[in-house]
Amino acid sequence: MTQAEALELLVKTQQEELLRLTESNRQLTEKINELLSQIAWLNRQLFGRKSEKLAHLDPNQPSLFEDVSVPVQTVEEIESARQVAIAEIAVSETQRKKERRQRKLLENLPVVEVIIEPEDIDLKKYKRIGEERTRTLEFEPGRLYVKETARPKYGLKDNISLPDDGESSVIIAPLPLLPIYKGLPGASMLTEILLQKYEYHVPFYRQIQAFHHLGLRIPENTLNGWFKPACELLRPLYEELKSEILQRDYIQVDETTLPVIDNESRQAKKEYL
Repeated sequence: MTQAEALELLVKTQQEELLRLTESNRQLTEKINELLSQIAWLNRQLFGRKSEKLAHLDPNQPSLFEDVSVPVQTVEEIESARQVAIAEIAVSETQRKKERRQRKLLENLPVVEVIIEPEDIDLKKYKRIGEERTRTLEFEPGRLYVKETARPKYGLKDNISLPDDGESSVIIAPLPLLPIYKGLPGASMLTEILLQKYEYHVPFYRQIQAFHHLGLRIPENTLNGWFKPACELLRPLYEELKSEILQRDYIQVDETTLPVIDNESRQAKKEYL
């Protein structure tokens, strides 16, 4: 074999080795990216917010990253899944309509923004990734306004790294307690409604007229809907007052009478408040 042929054979061998190493490097890079994606997903499940976590990590649960065969569904199972999907869509549409009604209800009122930042957050490790906003209807003498609570949301700058013990990969300040769960009226608004009704004996239809003058066109059924849960908040106070009164030796009552229709006799009977 001549020297030229030996050099040609060496170059060919090195080219083949280079191609093999290039392909091996490509496969390893794809594997690394796949593993990093799995690590990021597991971090969100273990250290993310409650809504992002799994209820538990079941060892029998199929892996998200493995190919699994899809079981054949019966007609009944398909129909049941379709009904569930329709119900979820209906609930979502109802929620969107409720939000649109609330926006229309509050559109003419001034807005006061309150920002609640999470405590002791390290901005060197976390970056702002969004925010959540909650609106409540508040009252002060002679004025109605919208209190908009903004809570910035922070996530780890490096979503591959693990958070420190006791920390989460996503941090947001807790939402202050609301008088009515996911309700529009704030504490000051509910206080004014109850104060007007029981202290000043102003019926709801007159309160609604007063709210119209302040820029809030509220339906009567909406006000009635706020009234019941507000009274439920005062139930512990009612039970305590009732217990103290019943322990007295002498009790005075206001025996106010009113006619009540008896469905069986179809006649009005005298009853007491």
